[in-house]
Amino acid sequence: MNAAHPRMRPTHAGWIEVIAGGMFSGKSEELIRRLRRAAIARQTVQAFKPAIDDRYEADAIVSHDERRVPSTPVADVAALRRALAPDTQVIGIDEAQFLGPELVPLAVELAKQGKRVIIAGLDMDYRGEPFEPIPQLMAVAEEVTKTHAVCLVCGAPASHSQRIAAGDGRVLVGAGEAYEPRCRDCFEQPVPAPAEAEP
Repeated sequence: MNAAHPRMRPTHAGWIEVIAGGMFSGKSEELIRRLRRAAIARQTVQAFKPAIDDRYEADAIVSHDERRVPSTPVADVAALRRALAPDTQVIGIDEAQFLGPELVPLAVELAKQGKRVIIAGLDMDYRGEPFEPIPQLMAVAEEVTKTHAVCLVCGAPASHSQRIAAGDGRVLVGAGEAYEPRCRDCFEQPVPAPAEAEP
């Protein structure tokens, strides 16, 4: 028996969709598109993003091509939970990699309540390693979309985010001044900073 196509699901069924990929691959743009279509269908929509992501606007999800949708900034998953309205049918979450592992059980809980949960985020960090909780969310999602940018070195499809700014912390919020898309072949693995000698 074939599984029903995601677009053919019953309107009352809960659902998790994940849009994952590297920087500049159109994740936010696709999230905004889906949220706008849900609003056109007269569904109740709420959008959220981590408060740490203040690159464009504090109270909007904004794509790199400047498309936008109003959103609520949240410090963590607990704040997101508090901000949810009980009658919301569609929940959009951008830059989910900044919200931590607590997002996984919340997404599952919301889907069990019959809500459509659409999550966008980086699936790999600047070292090319899985960026939690996106891999875990991909595992429990009914639908996963992998987006690709264009490698700025060779023009191939890019799935890696090459950090070009200084800093070796895992989280460095930035855009074109800090990252550029690279394919697997052109991606340069960052060299770990030397450990400090113990006294």
